[in-house]
Amino acid sequence: MSGDLQHPDRDPDRRQLVAQSQEPFASVLACIDSRVPPELLFDTGLGDLYVMRTGGEAIGPVVTGSVEYGPMTSGTPLIVVLGHQRCGAVEAAYKSLRDGKPLPGNLQAIVKALQPAYEQAVRQGGADPVETMARDQVTLTASALRSNRDLAPLVAKGALAVVGAYYSLDTGKVEVLSGEPR
Repeated sequence: MSGDLQHPDRDPDRRQLVAQSQEPFASVLACIDSRVPPELLFDTGLGDLYVMRTGGEAIGPVVTGSVEYGPMTSGTPLIVVLGHQRCGAVEAAYKSLRDGKPLPGNLQAIVKALQPAYEQAVRQGGADPVETMARDQVTLTASALRSNRDLAPLVAKGALAVVGAYYSLDTGKVEVLSGEPR
């Protein structure tokens, strides 16, 4: 947030260190938005994060498997589902569902994946339903991962935290929405 970046773990020595193996401290599921690159937002370097990016943090079997990879193969202790302000994927899905107009091609798969967040946002109401939907998508996705058949045992024994977070494009602040580690 302050702009005091350290740029750690980005030099040739780090590249050599992680060339043979990796032990990232977190897995981040974030949006495809070009303004929200997790490695830069969290000021991390090579080998620090597993990163998966989908429109609106939509999940399906391949994405879920990718998220599971770190915790299940190397004991990565943290998953962060990172949503953000003014998400174009969420806005497009919101408008598609509200207006009953499917999006073209495989974009409709994103709309379908975001439908539970849309329905929850509509029930909640509020001044900005798209922002409500974006936040709901984060908490629903984090909850789904937290209760996932394979991840839930790791969460239950305290070996894994699954956190829902929301990034403000305006301020650079990351707000924890759910699953804050104890």
